[in-house]
Amino acid sequence: MASTVEAKQKQLKVLVPLAQGCEELEAVTITDLLTRAGIKVVTASLDANPVQASRGMVLVADTVIDNVMDVPFDAIVLPGGLPGADHLQNDKRVQAKLKSMAADNKIIAAICAAPKALAAAGLLDGKSFTSYPGSLAQSKIKNRDYKEQGVVIDGNIITSRGPGTAMDFALVLIEQLLGKEKRNEVEAGLMRV
Repeated sequence: MASTVEAKQKQLKVLVPLAQGCEELEAVTITDLLTRAGIKVVTASLDANPVQASRGMVLVADTVIDNVMDVPFDAIVLPGGLPGADHLQNDKRVQAKLKSMAADNKIIAAICAAPKALAAAGLLDGKSFTSYPGSLAQSKIKNRDYKEQGVVIDGNIITSRGPGTAMDFALVLIEQLLGKEKRNEVEAGLMRV
């Protein structure tokens, strides 16, 4: 008989939208660590082309976002980078998916400049959050509670600062989705010092 965690793992599915100009270190770290935890990660590009990331790496998504709009996910995680975060902020499909998942109280996570997409959806209003410094300067967030921390959790909203916090961010996501034991198991295999 499978343990509760194993049973839960088989059911967990996370969406990672990949926009042209995303931060590759964040996209790959998130996808890699969640996969190590046994979570099904679905990457979805905003167009049918391979994704040219911010530092020139080319990423090939599993599908395009149009194909997953009606698919249920346990979490959505937005990598940052520019202009990737701008594309996520301005994409009506991403905005609709964020709002739909927030209405279902699913985990909504964003790193680096990508919290601007959460702000555009109204999901940071009254929340504690973080982001890459200055990336939310133009955002109109009600009752903003900006924190200068590596990772900030406020209810179902998880935000992080940037490429240097990507591993901590992904480990926090694993803990939120599968618990501390699974996080510790994945982290031990990474040989972090």
